Amino acid sequence: MAERTATFEQAWAMIREVAEEQKKTDLQLRENERYLKEMSQAAEIRFREAEIRSREADKRLEETAKLVKRVTKNLGGLGRSMGDLIETLIAARLWEKFSAYPYNLQRAYRRVLIYDDKNQAITDIDILLSNTDWAMAVEVKRELNTDDVDRHVKRMALISSYPPGEVKGKKLLGSMAGGVAAPDVQEYAQNAGFFVLALKGESVALLPPPEGFSPKIW
Repeated sequence: MAERTATFEQAWAMIREVAEEQKKTDLQLRENERYLKEMSQAAEIRFREAEIRSREADKRLEETAKLVKRVTKNLGGLGRSMGDLIETLIAARLWEKFSAYPYNLQRAYRRVLIYDDKNQAITDIDILLSNTDWAMAVEVKRELNTDDVDRHVKRMALISSYPPGEVKGKKLLGSMAGGVAAPDVQEYAQNAGFFVLALKGESVALLPPPEGFSPKIW
């Protein structure tokens, strides 16, 4: 009888032990489930935050692109306005700058288009000075460089080949004018046979040509 009681007690102890282990397992499963849920929620929060940051970054990028576009447009407009202003300053009584020469270029025109034989505009003259015998094509830039000089040489050839009415039958001279003309660019232009003018203070000055300078006649 005692041996049966011991076996029963042992069995009962084993049942309680198994039940306790099951409780621990259930508790561990609930802990694991809670942990996984928290991890999932945290991951979802981080994903949403990343998504929000991405949208904000895209918005900032879009705003930056719009700002760059506006600034570029404004700078372009400013550049054109500055160019127009320099051209206006240089054009005012420009013929007086050549009073030491026998040209008497008292007629002045701006933005004269040059057309080819097919009536297609191929170039233009910023400022055209003329009288009955002489004409001068003046190219105006904010800051002269050697490429501008080379382009004006080609332009002069086109004007000579397709002269507008105010140039036809006249001796054609060329001139470069700018808000700024570095000494090396001035020399380069004068070697090409151009007069060179630049802003000096609040007025326009004909820069001194080198000794023996002879303007080219196209």
